Amino acid sequence: MRRSLVLTDESARHPFRASLPPHVVHRANEIERMVPWRLKLGLTRRDVETVAATYTAGFVATLTFFG
Repeated sequence: MRRSLVLTDESARHPFRASLPPHVVHRANEIERMVPWRLKLGLTRRDVETVAATYTAGFVATLTFFG
């Protein structure tokens, strides 16, 4: 019986994904490409508003301190 030296997909970054058969990984990659980037990140409008408010408050506080 001849076995490969590498039994996993080394391009997969996670050990579980590396252990999956090639046809499963190929299908998963197709599905991942179809999902928009905003859904991958899981950002909502409230998250963006919170980051913007925090950045603005920090900028104003720094400007006040040095100004």
